[in-house]
Amino acid sequence: MALSNPFLAELAAAFGIATEFWDWKGRHTEVTDETVIAILAAMDVDASDPEHARTSLEALRQRPWTRLLPPCVVMEQGTPRTVQVHLPEGNWVRVAVRLEEGGFRDVPQVRDDEPPRWIDGVLTGQASFELPADLPLGYHRLQATTEAGQSESTLVVSPAFLGFPPSMGEKRAWGYAAQLYSVTSADSWGVGDLADLADLATWSATQQFAGFVLVNPLHAAQPEPPLEASPYLPTSRRYVNPLYIRPELIPEFAELDEKSRARIAHLKSRLRKDLAGESLICRNEVWEAKIEALRVIYEHGLRPVRRMAFNDFWRREGRSLTQFATWSALVTRFGGDWREWPAELRRPSSPTVALFAQQHVDQIIFYAWLQWVADNQLRAAQSAATDAGMRIGIMNDLAVGVSPWSAEAWTFGNLFADGIGVGAPPDPFNQAGQDWGQAPWRPDRLDDLSYAPFRNMVAGILRHSGGIRVDHIMGMFRLWWIPKGLGPGQGAYVRYNHEAMVGILALEAHRAGALVVGEDLGVVEPWVRTYLRDRGILGTSIAWFERDEGGRPLAPEEWREYCLASVTTHDLPPTAGYLAGDHIRLQHELGLLTESLETELAAAEHDRATYIRTLRERGFLTADPATTEDIVQALHRYLVATPSRVLCASLTDAVGDRRTQNQPGTSTEYPNWRIPLSGPDGRPMSLEQLYTDERAFRLAGIMNDFSGPILLPRSETELVV
Repeated sequence: MALSNPFLAELAAAFGIATEFWDWKGRHTEVTDETVIAILAAMDVDASDPEHARTSLEALRQRPWTRLLPPCVVMEQGTPRTVQVHLPEGNWVRVAVRLEEGGFRDVPQVRDDEPPRWIDGVLTGQASFELPADLPLGYHRLQATTEAGQSESTLVVSPAFLGFPPSMGEKRAWGYAAQLYSVTSADSWGVGDLADLADLATWSATQQFAGFVLVNPLHAAQPEPPLEASPYLPTSRRYVNPLYIRPELIPEFAELDEKSRARIAHLKSRLRKDLAGESLICRNEVWEAKIEALRVIYEHGLRPVRRMAFNDFWRREGRSLTQFATWSALVTRFGGDWREWPAELRRPSSPTVALFAQQHVDQIIFYAWLQWVADNQLRAAQSAATDAGMRIGIMNDLAVGVSPWSAEAWTFGNLFADGIGVGAPPDPFNQAGQDWGQAPWRPDRLDDLSYAPFRNMVAGILRHSGGIRVDHIMGMFRLWWIPKGLGPGQGAYVRYNHEAMVGILALEAHRAGALVVGEDLGVVEPWVRTYLRDRGILGTSIAWFERDEGGRPLAPEEWREYCLASVTTHDLPPTAGYLAGDHIRLQHELGLLTESLETELAAAEHDRATYIRTLRERGFLTADPATTEDIVQALHRYLVATPSRVLCASLTDAVGDRRTQNQPGTSTEYPNWRIPLSGPDGRPMSLEQLYTDERAFRLAGIMNDFSGPILLPRSETELVV
């Protein structure tokens, strides 16, 4: 049924809350009063009854008229933009742009026929000004001067079209997608780290001729166990998980005395002994050993020039790093959920927090130092990638959000909607819907803050990478909000200012010379993909999901040029497992299917047979009978035949791995994000074994569109030339 009163419906529209949607079976579904009222309450809007809804609506209508300037204006370069100014009727105002690089541009006034209004006893008028189309790219200040004084707000001028970075030229690029934690070497500490990433990139570039390595989000997790296994549920998206640090590559390690080096060697050897025979990634044990080793190195101190570099890093990061390091120290004392801390510690601006910081200054410096070290090693990984010839290098993944108990939620407070989770409505692969356990940003607060948290986060990720993949980029357009106490199917879509968020994303990528890929899978409004393409943002195309109107595999020539094309993704099993129907059996075991196992397996087999038939008809699969590897290779030949400019192969497909990294809709029911990279036999495979893996070289030959496979090195030390 429709919403019960018109005030509630108008409030929902004003705050971007969709009151209806079409589910995955095409059924029209209306959102209930309960859902809308709960979402509005999370944005501090009381709509609990018609009278409160009417009062809240009137306050909302007046809000723009209480401000001289809007808090943030985002425009595309090349297109003029009109901005409204509000001030007492009859008063004069002059508007100008204070440019980021210095200087001013006057903004001309244009006609505005909006009549004045009485606002808090003052007759208030509206004046319109047209921002010129030729303003330079950047973050400027919009300045309004009146007889009462001067006011400023943020003006963002973004590129109208981003496209491919100059480093790509007119060529196609391909690369591997890897879960970094799963790719361990003989020298790492049981979890793939940033040194392993540098080596993986070097191997991929020099031996496989790949142009990038796409890794899982490297965002920061908790500072002490138990660590969240999912890289998509971080505590901060601006900072790096120090679990990925390689202690031995910190310059101060070489300066340690014999006793300290022996201490670190003992920690590492004991860890290896404790983890011997483990079939899963053991983050907690690894971090407990690694952080002790890192403290040994930290306590050695820094040479004067290194101290200068560290201090400069901290200065540039500013309050954000200080608050993150303070939060980390507080967690070790009061627990991982700041919502359960003493009340006087729940706000970073609290005097009690300042006192705690004074009393624990060395611990806070340590956590800031960890971020400096991680930043240096991430920069080294990107340098290794580009030095080895990669035209893009490391492509980082940006998670949709953070947990409600995260450092970001503590730092930014009411930027996050309280009592709301983020997820997805039911779909064919998650028929009960999904609750990702994340807290969403409030669209209204983002605007009030001029999107500073978002733009600082994106800039930080792009600082040492050649590309960024935005997980669930539809979240910049709308997110599925789930009020606390309601199931995933009882949520509603809430809209964001996509022009502002995509514009800032494009501006930061332009400045970094980086590629941007948006993961636009799942339920997507058709116009969203068109909008992203028009802004030069790549989409994501997965072979299993690309179908024509008849449900058949989409012909290669009909695929998008502006997309990252791959066979599978991290939320599906590797192709070998997908072909075997492993995901169907797993969902059945976990109680995630709404249809019978037999029905789902039959549908999966039909899809598999349809694809194999298509592969044979197009000449991509000739082996008869065909092995699993034959089909995997044929599917990647299918990718190569598309016009897509960026291709991606999963590292798990390259080595014949079968187990899925993540089963959506689960948390602890399945060992999500803890599966090591393994061969077809299920045995973990080291990075060194990857260097001479025949399957990987055969697949790389296909991805490069070579007439034959890349020759396998005769030894680990031989180069492919």
